[in-house]
Amino acid sequence: MQPILCLVACLCLGGTVPCLSLLYIAAPLHRHARLYHTAFQHNHPFYHHQGRAMSSKSSLLAATESTATTSPQLLVSQTHQLGPEGIRLILASQSPRRKEILDMMGLHGRFETIPSPLDETALQEELCKKDPKDYTQILAQEKAKALAVTINANQPTLVLGSDTIVDLDGHILEKPKDEEDAKRMLRSLSGVQHEVHTGVALYRIVDDNAGPILIHAFTDTARVTFAVLSDEDIDAYVATKEPMDKAGSYGIQGIGGQLVQYVEGDFFAVMGLPMHRTSRLISDAISEILG
Repeated sequence: MQPILCLVACLCLGGTVPCLSLLYIAAPLHRHARLYHTAFQHNHPFYHHQGRAMSSKSSLLAATESTATTSPQLLVSQTHQLGPEGIRLILASQSPRRKEILDMMGLHGRFETIPSPLDETALQEELCKKDPKDYTQILAQEKAKALAVTINANQPTLVLGSDTIVDLDGHILEKPKDEEDAKRMLRSLSGVQHEVHTGVALYRIVDDNAGPILIHAFTDTARVTFAVLSDEDIDAYVATKEPMDKAGSYGIQGIGGQLVQYVEGDFFAVMGLPMHRTSRLISDAISEILG
């Protein structure tokens, strides 16, 4: 029989003793334990106050409704504004992962993908002493700007740039130079937590004479914890060739997802484009264009 660990927490409030019990069944060699949560509501002050019942569900719904009208619109409600007959959106990247994320957002057929002409290598050398968060944001801005200045704007146009890096204790891990470099990076990430920074920048092209205008740029950071990797695991993963075009030598959305134990933050930021913040950014830009 597998060992069972029972955790019972009792909370004393208002002279009553409502009991919150947690039953946690865990097998030593099983990593996915079951958690059972039982809340006893009888005489619980959260649900009752001076003899009158309080509906937490109703309160939650009311709170949601009160904020729904004041929150910025998401792109999901403005997708129809993008496309050949509306506002032109260009992704200044050749990353298939960023294109995939935009497609997942419902933008398939509503944006173009044009690689930025920026010489990234030269700029990376110039920025190498910058803070990693500034580094990736500046790269995102410069990627978008370098493409935006080449675009003839015969309609309202937005140019989206992005850059992703892996930050291990302040050291930036870019794409590996070769398989040995990929293995070295993976060994350094094994069993430890690192940060993934994705910079995002959005430019608006008003007309050919005014030039591109930076609407906003930001960096989104997620914390990723790797499992302890064996040499056999590392060699096998590198042999798949998946790490060779990935910052930090892994792709969380592919085979490399097996290496990851935990993610704190936006999964899509690790993948290459933080979906929620990008949605708000583009939506705000569309609202500004439409007046």
